Amino acid sequence: MCGIVGIRRFDGSNVDTELLRAMTSRLTHRGPNAEGYWSNGPIGFGHRRLSIIDLAGSSQPMASADGVRHLTFNGEILNYRDLRRRFSYPYQSDGDTETILACYAARGAAGLAVLEGQFALGLHDACDGSLWLARDRVGILPLYYYVDANFLAFASEIKALLPALPAFRVDSCSLDAYLRQRAVPAPYTLFEGIRKLPPAHLLRVGERGIEQPRRYWHFPAPNHRPPSPKEAVEQVATTLREAVATALVADVPVGAYLSGGVDSSLIVAIMSELRQSRGVQTFSAGFGDPRYDEFPYARQVSQLLGTEHHEVSVTPDDFRALWHRLTWHRDAPISEPADIAVFRLAELARRSVTVVLSGEGSDEMFGGYPKHRFAKVSSLAGVLPAKLRSAMQRAIEWRLPPAATRLRIALRALAEPDETSRFRGWFSPFTTAERHAMLLAGTRPPDASWLQEPAGDALHRMLLFDMQSWLPDNLLERGDRMSMAASLELRPPFLDRRMLELAFSLPSSLKVHKSTSKWLIKQVALRYLPESIVNRRKVGFRVPLDDWFRDGLEAFAWDSLTSQASFASTVFDRALVRQLLERHRSGRVNEETRIWTLLCLEVWYQEFFG
Repeated sequence: MCGIVGIRRFDGSNVDTELLRAMTSRLTHRGPNAEGYWSNGPIGFGHRRLSIIDLAGSSQPMASADGVRHLTFNGEILNYRDLRRRFSYPYQSDGDTETILACYAARGAAGLAVLEGQFALGLHDACDGSLWLARDRVGILPLYYYVDANFLAFASEIKALLPALPAFRVDSCSLDAYLRQRAVPAPYTLFEGIRKLPPAHLLRVGERGIEQPRRYWHFPAPNHRPPSPKEAVEQVATTLREAVATALVADVPVGAYLSGGVDSSLIVAIMSELRQSRGVQTFSAGFGDPRYDEFPYARQVSQLLGTEHHEVSVTPDDFRALWHRLTWHRDAPISEPADIAVFRLAELARRSVTVVLSGEGSDEMFGGYPKHRFAKVSSLAGVLPAKLRSAMQRAIEWRLPPAATRLRIALRALAEPDETSRFRGWFSPFTTAERHAMLLAGTRPPDASWLQEPAGDALHRMLLFDMQSWLPDNLLERGDRMSMAASLELRPPFLDRRMLELAFSLPSSLKVHKSTSKWLIKQVALRYLPESIVNRRKVGFRVPLDDWFRDGLEAFAWDSLTSQASFASTVFDRALVRQLLERHRSGRVNEETRIWTLLCLEVWYQEFFG
């Protein structure tokens, strides 16, 4: 993958090429192999390259054969070979980048909709002066922009936009969104005026300003004539195999993350079958605590499949040493403690390979979270008045033991006033009432105008929401930043367009089947893996923050969040923050997620504004 930047001026002045260079220099980690620039009066692009396909060619920014169009592109077009055969064009390179120019030459902006893979791009057409920005279907790769009366600037990461801005401030109205789901959903960010282009959208920029972003792809509705369970399993098995084969297209070494869970294990099993003569390199991260580590399961799968396996243990010192650095890479608070483990894993993998495959997206497509088993309950909860549900939640939650974390989360989610809030509530650190009580700043309703209209049964609606919110704004953003911080390309085969369209056409009853989550994926996995791996309880990377916030990090948390000099003291009710810390110290309630959420916001503020 790569790093891209661009500027389009509206005031008649020329693009400052030194500014382009300053912006591009902030993305060196995304593209350590090469850099390039192009400008022509009021328009200019910058590019940093991580070479994956056509290593000796395909330099960027790239001009069309006739010199009329210019492109800066981040990502991989995985169907580029098919597109090269499909569209007649005077190709001058062997890579995927030029294919984008060929598609545009044949169909205009509509040609961008035939691209498959992961991408974010800026394309200038001198014929009409338009600049097109585009982002892939589910937001695997990021694209941000800033616009005012004088110019528009865009970039792969927010930090690359900052040199172009006259000033930058915290968007106080986005703080509510951050507390709601530990990330700010598109189109907003925590930086005032900086926007995130939503997944599956195009944005046209004219000579005088921008138009409204428009969606170019939709998730399909469930098939009215669904296949039988046996047929559905076969379809998923065939399509996933094709997706993994496509994701292996590269001119550099490709490996895979392996946690020992069903998703990553299945990806590695298919890779091993496809690459019998070459073998597979796999990578795992752990914490060195047998209560939480998945090392034994990853080793078991590695031995079964004969991979060359590598491991890294993450320590408390890693958290202290990397917290600020990775906050800079993410341009946002580190939403999950696992971010640090993901970075250490990427560092490990980069020593051996340039590309890794991961199992990202399977849970959101096929119903893999505990909440997905309760989708119908979540829908039915709306029958009861919101005030009654809220009162019931408070009455029951107070009596729960500290260890009843999942039940506490469920109660808080079900007490939310509307269905969308209940969907968010399963991952939300704070309820709506708690956020409104804590925040001193103003709030802004979520902008759902770009979201595809929910349809289908309760589980289908929940999965559709997760795919458009939790996945792109949190998990995929984390995956991109932490892998790119190590100059490593991450590819998730489950998010292949063919897999997406198949998954959302299948009935919910085959996803959560007889209380078994992700039933379809597990049935496919049983063709490759033993039952003990496929059906074991998911552990995930669990960091003992509960203990740390009562011991080694307690003083840091108190000082950071209650000091008069802190950012937290200017935007949150200090008494409520102190009560939160006191509850955790007492051991009565485990408030680690809430404390982590507030601390990471504080660290982000100090990194960018302190």
